[in-house]
Amino acid sequence: MSGARDDRGGQRPPERGADRPRGPRGPRARSGQRPAERTRTGDPARFTAYTVLRSVDEGGYANLELPRLLRGSGLRGRDAAFATELTYGALRWRGLYDAIVVDASGRGVDAIDAPVLDTLRLGAHQLLGMRVPSHAAVGETVGLAREVNGAGAAGFVNAVLRRISERTREEWLARVVPPGDGPDALAVAHSHPEWVVRGLRSALVGHGVCGPEDVAGELAALLRADNDPPEVTLVARPGLVSVADLVDLGARPAPVSPVGAVLPAGDPGSLAPVRDGRAAVQDEGSQLLALALAAVPVDGDEYDEEWLDLCAGPGGKAGLLAALSVDRAFLTANEISPHRADLVDQALRAARSAGARVEVRVGDGRDVGEDEPGRYDRVLVDAPCTGLGALRRRPDARWRRTPGDLADLATLQRQLLTSALDAARPGGVVGYATCSPHVNETVYAVADVLKGRDDVEVLDARDAVQEVAPGIELAGEGPHVQLWPHRNGTDGMFLALLRRRP
Repeated sequence: MSGARDDRGGQRPPERGADRPRGPRGPRARSGQRPAERTRTGDPARFTAYTVLRSVDEGGYANLELPRLLRGSGLRGRDAAFATELTYGALRWRGLYDAIVVDASGRGVDAIDAPVLDTLRLGAHQLLGMRVPSHAAVGETVGLAREVNGAGAAGFVNAVLRRISERTREEWLARVVPPGDGPDALAVAHSHPEWVVRGLRSALVGHGVCGPEDVAGELAALLRADNDPPEVTLVARPGLVSVADLVDLGARPAPVSPVGAVLPAGDPGSLAPVRDGRAAVQDEGSQLLALALAAVPVDGDEYDEEWLDLCAGPGGKAGLLAALSVDRAFLTANEISPHRADLVDQALRAARSAGARVEVRVGDGRDVGEDEPGRYDRVLVDAPCTGLGALRRRPDARWRRTPGDLADLATLQRQLLTSALDAARPGGVVGYATCSPHVNETVYAVADVLKGRDDVEVLDARDAVQEVAPGIELAGEGPHVQLWPHRNGTDGMFLALLRRRP
């Protein structure tokens, strides 16, 4: 049943009838508060979370928008933590909350205005995913709705949230999750699009983690890990700052990366080494890829090497490579986007000050192999991808991507890897990396590019990664490396190491 819209674009409460949300007082679902007690406006933390969700719906990125809005609003401490949990929790569990909203309202998500639906997602997370008393979750969210969606929409939000509050999270799961353990059920229970669930299932089998007969347990563990908010991981860029220095500032050594540190609490931007670029926020998996590429031997005489980061933006891996290149190599950081190239340049300033020889340039990575054939000793291709391995850090990515993105990205990934191999000198090494385990972006991409090429040798990336991180456990038989959030505690990074034959 489609509801009428009020003059502010919101939804009026459902008409009296079978599909009207019913609260404890019956079909009218009256508020339990007297008018004078009802919140008239939303508080700054909830308003900030709502603003981020609206930005994401319009194409923005939560990891960029939220810090900017927190700074602008002056939210700090517990208020900032509340806004952060509310934002990411509502994004992370959007799929489940939408199913609950549909049941509680009697309307499909397409029949609810997008801004009102975002408000309902925020209210649902407070009720089912946070320790917010029901009366506060409903009252404050209705106040937010009155402010941002209009009075008519606020009544609808009040009715729906009151009905949601009548059941626990477990009771709602039992009500809205389809029966069985198929992809449709997992998609709702773990709040992933169904195509992503299917893709991750194929990835676990394709990378040799398990067989089809026992993939169910691994898949459920992976989906749970995607919904487990990770701690902040820092990289201590070698020669610029040490892990011990970061430990002195409140971090602890990371469990996997030898140059990693975990910051259990606080704003990483408040740390001097992060502010001046000697350290940075970076997942351990990303650190290991750069370390492995820099450590694998290249054929040829000893001389200053030339390194290339083919898709360098926004600069995290380039910053680590630059630190590793001091007294070893000249690093070229290539990026197609001028804005992202500026970010790369900022990421390399500290390494420059320490003596790194680096150049940041704007260019299409697909052209480098033809323009500079056989020039580089080490090439990193951190290819654009769906980001399905980093959903725990960027939950909005699961709703941003579509199956159609795979085809476009697959073409680009293969073109970039071909260009990188052409740009590598005989005896040089190419590292192909993605932050997605999807087989079409990883093993199939490498296999497609190597068809018809007899000038490339596939190296065992497992040896290289275990050399820089001896304690790490790697699933599968290689020769490529696929990391997993539920097994390694890192993002789902993939690495293939390829050598141009001398």
